[in-house]
Amino acid sequence: MPKSPDTNKSFETKLQEIGARSVHIGMVDPEGEFRDKLVSAEKAVKLAKDGYPFCEVLYFWDIAENTYRDGSFIDRPAKLDATTIRTYPFAENMALCIADFDGEFGRRSPRNVCLAQIEEAAELGFDVHAAFEFEFFVFDETAESMKAKQYRDLTHFAQGNRTYSLQTSALHGDLLAGLETTMETMGVRLDAIHTELGPGCFEAPLYHAKGIKAADDAMLFKNFARAYFARNGKTVSFMSKLSPKLSGQSGHLHLSLRDRDGRPVFSDPSTSDGLSKAARHFLGGLLKLMPELLAMCSSTVNAYKRLVPGAWAPTAANWGVQNRTAAVRVINDQPESTRVEFRVPSADTNPYLALSMMLGAGLAGIREGIEPPPGSAADFYASKPAPETVFPRDLHEAATRLRASSKARELFGSDFVESFAESREVEHAEYQRQVSEWEIRRYLGVV
Repeated sequence: MPKSPDTNKSFETKLQEIGARSVHIGMVDPEGEFRDKLVSAEKAVKLAKDGYPFCEVLYFWDIAENTYRDGSFIDRPAKLDATTIRTYPFAENMALCIADFDGEFGRRSPRNVCLAQIEEAAELGFDVHAAFEFEFFVFDETAESMKAKQYRDLTHFAQGNRTYSLQTSALHGDLLAGLETTMETMGVRLDAIHTELGPGCFEAPLYHAKGIKAADDAMLFKNFARAYFARNGKTVSFMSKLSPKLSGQSGHLHLSLRDRDGRPVFSDPSTSDGLSKAARHFLGGLLKLMPELLAMCSSTVNAYKRLVPGAWAPTAANWGVQNRTAAVRVINDQPESTRVEFRVPSADTNPYLALSMMLGAGLAGIREGIEPPPGSAADFYASKPAPETVFPRDLHEAATRLRASSKARELFGSDFVESFAESREVEHAEYQRQVSEWEIRRYLGVV
């Protein structure tokens, strides 16, 4: 739909405030990739007013840009979101703006699905505050050097790195400070940055944001971190599981709700665990629906290499207060910051879908008064879960369960469920056609 004159004026005014002479317009595809097109500021203003036709192929190809449907790949109506205008970090007098498909075709968009869940929360009287935290590996490699090595025997950055390492921070502080400055330019605030377990491994928790900005920030962080490190002759990986010898890379999501007066909804100091009835019902919905919605937050083949026993990651829907072995960890140190940490998503998660899944399931729990099972402080990694709580074993099973879920269709719409499930089935089918190095070594028959 064309925007109103007031909105158009706001769009143009924001560009003028930045001093932007050109704009990077980003269409975010189902994989969470920022698909960039650079236009003049004048053209961006016109597109904000008249609409932004964009090719539908984003929803008919895989992450390697191989199409899995035949068609003419027509342009579909899209619109620019004036609220997402930010300063572009790598050049002067440039802005960036997020766009997305509109109308019927836009129903399959992860960002639109997320916006609908945030609107649903608002109708229930809640503001959504959320923050992602990402673990990632950095390599002393460029895209060209990685290809030349056929992605084997890659050189890690900061090879002697240890968790929370002062030495790594002291040696490479300028590089990390540059990453933080890049993000701050776009209005993406880092709550911290520190080294993690493994060579060249880091974690960056993002500062919490209200509404869709939390997912936008997460998407921009990952996309622009890749660009930032590439500009510095390095490569960053957000893969879920890079090697069986290395720890998996998480993309944990923290979420809290506030009422219209800004008060924390999840907190009730009068209860034994400090949790309100709304918090318990939110947990109930999330835990109940987690196995059948898992494809939304774990949407790659590789994500399921992390969700296995012994990999420091959940394998079933469970929860506990301050329990880092749980799929859902409740953090209740202070009433005003009481929140739920969803520890299932990997670093390769699509932020819009992880937030949609968590919010959609949790709000369903609040509406329906779903009570959670008892929380626990036990080591869930060492316990045997109830059968109904166990996660799908791979992407195909997760996609099948999502497609069959009437609740998923009720919460997120059949257009999205059908489109996304199809794309995940295509992804898994491509994986099944491959023969891994492990298989060759194990089954070739050579001792």
